[in-house]
Amino acid sequence: MTLQELKYLVALADHGHFGKAAESCFITQSTLSTQIKKLEDFLGVTLFDRSLKRVTPTPIGREILAAARSIVEESERIRELAKHAQDPMERTIHLGVIPTLGPYYLPHALTLVHKKHPDLRLLLREEMTPQILQHLVDGKLDAGLLALPVSDDSLRVEPLFYEPFLAALPAGHPLAKRDTLKVSDIINEKLLLLDEGHCLRDQALDVCGTGSRGREEVRATSLETLRQMVAMGLGLTLLPALAVDAGPRVSKKAVEIRPFKSPPPGRTIALVWRKRAPFPETFERLAATLKTSLPAEVAPA
Repeated sequence: MTLQELKYLVALADHGHFGKAAESCFITQSTLSTQIKKLEDFLGVTLFDRSLKRVTPTPIGREILAAARSIVEESERIRELAKHAQDPMERTIHLGVIPTLGPYYLPHALTLVHKKHPDLRLLLREEMTPQILQHLVDGKLDAGLLALPVSDDSLRVEPLFYEPFLAALPAGHPLAKRDTLKVSDIINEKLLLLDEGHCLRDQALDVCGTGSRGREEVRATSLETLRQMVAMGLGLTLLPALAVDAGPRVSKKAVEIRPFKSPPPGRTIALVWRKRAPFPETFERLAATLKTSLPAEVAPA
């Protein structure tokens, strides 16, 4: 019994017709018929009922067919593994990205990766940090783009860049008269934050102090909602540098952006993947590529 015979078995079951199955296997109908009969003789059972208009597996044939499909699929996986080993950048990666980064960084990153690795396919999923970390562990994601820290010892962390935070103030706010701000300038201001679960919320609280938690009245579900809330004069917020120039024109007229004095508060963005993932070279080279050309708004990690 050979792997090729099992492929013929699967093809005949899929097409239900010797002629069509043979055509899909690029052999003659007589060759396919001979190979299927040879397999039946070897196993000592009849695999197909040939008396019907559509060739149909017998009861034992269905059981053997299920096993044959599994073997054929695994053989294809082995071939793909070998192919990837020859070129680790010719594969598909399921990549998780946090919402406060994806819309602002991915256009730059995807252009860079496609140019450098045209055969690398990135399937993107935008999720918050806890979900990305969970899906990395359970295998639903291959890698994640998120903000540090990451405390899971089973994951490999490769820092990519440092993204500063800038203060977003309502137009006419007294602090907007200053060219640069100190973190202490905003400690007693009404700080607008993202909803629970966003890592940027925790980072903003770390910057401004936990006392800010008691002053928040409204929480937003996205950076764009935060920006609009600032424009309405409801308070101020911290924006990651990559998101600053991405806002709608109406908000830019009503929102004043001010940088912080050096060293500015911010976050470190990293590529994260499982330490035991096959072909770690794929992720290592992806991280190296992303670090070769950083947006002007960020700094090397």
